[in-house]
Amino acid sequence: MSDISTLLANLRRPRLLIRAARHGLTDYRRDRDLRRLIDTATPPSPESALKKLFDAEERTEEIRRAGDAGYSLNRHVDLLIGCWPRRASCVARPAPEQVAAAPKRKKAPPHGKGLFLCHS
Repeated sequence: MSDISTLLANLRRPRLLIRAARHGLTDYRRDRDLRRLIDTATPPSPESALKKLFDAEERTEEIRRAGDAGYSLNRHVDLLIGCWPRRASCVARPAPEQVAAAPKRKKAPPHGKGLFLCHS
């Protein structure tokens, strides 16, 4: 999983694509959208879904950069939207004993603050 995490951490896309994806996050529903994006009957594990989404997004980015007439902006934004919820579910989690020993965290920032999206 670290290879995909590294790839996503280094993901650089045009600012307009990132802004469009950010706005679409509120309407994203995994059960509805994920099956359509990766063309599967049942939703796969988060790791498998992220790999498939990232591969599809990478192919779409190559088409965009080549200026191919087959490029679909809507699909590209949809794939970016699908990557971010998957990314959050695939990050490394500490062991239960580390969680119990860790100091209590402060309150979460207000809604919309701290959303991680890479852009160039």
